[in-house]
Amino acid sequence: MADSPPFERLALIGIGLIGSSIARAARRGGLARHIACTARSEASRQTALDLGIVDSAHPDPAACVDGADLVIVCSHLGTYEAVGRAMAPALRPGAIVSDVGSVKACVFRDLGPHIPAGVHLIPGHPVSGTEKSGPTAGFAELFDDRWWIITPGPDNDGAAVERLAAFVRGLGSRVEIMDAERHDLVLAITSHLPHLIAYNIVATADDLETVTQGEVIKFSAGGFRDFTRIAASPPEFWRDVFLNNREAMLEMLGRFTEDLVALQRAIRWSQGDSLLQQFSHAQGIRQRIIEAGQETDAPDFGRRAPAPDADG
Repeated sequence: MADSPPFERLALIGIGLIGSSIARAARRGGLARHIACTARSEASRQTALDLGIVDSAHPDPAACVDGADLVIVCSHLGTYEAVGRAMAPALRPGAIVSDVGSVKACVFRDLGPHIPAGVHLIPGHPVSGTEKSGPTAGFAELFDDRWWIITPGPDNDGAAVERLAAFVRGLGSRVEIMDAERHDLVLAITSHLPHLIAYNIVATADDLETVTQGEVIKFSAGGFRDFTRIAASPPEFWRDVFLNNREAMLEMLGRFTEDLVALQRAIRWSQGDSLLQQFSHAQGIRQRIIEAGQETDAPDFGRRAPAPDADG
């Protein structure tokens, strides 16, 4: 580690996939002299220590953030108010508090009231991840060349924002500064809606009376298999995402329903040209995603079973 890392003490509230990946990437980049974590389960805390990705593990958020100049909340959105209340008395003046949640406007609502004066609340969202969870699921390369969106409030100090951005770049990510409400609208269509559809398709297949569950499993080598990979994500996490991004999700669901009805009509009336136009357009978008470096052309059909949830 460098003699003068950019942060003396990094505190991670939660040591699941994202938290443990931040710890590993921060170690790799020499970004903090001391890495502390807190987690609900003693097993998760001990695993993080055994893996050597943290220097200390605490059952209490206040003990974890004590003396920290960078705090990153890595627990799911439903915990934010309780976490904010628990750690508030121990936050030092000048510290930066960020997070990794998939919804951003709610961070100011739930964490904001508990952040003392002189502490910088700067929400963030790494647009990367897998369906796996727990401290053993993380890896330092998770953020490499992926976007990390930072959503400062109007009163945020510019120097603090840049200090957080430099840390994120040190983890390997590309930084985008965005308004919180715009972030929530964009992610509603690029991430949240696809997950909701995946959960629904898996449920629909399970409810079909004309096929058996055995047949669904046996012949899931097509698109259904990809949807089950998405549906393997932690349910509590996605429950909180949908409830905290309600307005944007309802807007996107309305648009999606209208487009789905149009496809239904094209199939009913054998409008092949319309279907071909839609599918060709979608294929072009897929190619642009690959060209932008956000994916490869090699499919990942989720053949590896997800690790048990041991998130903090």
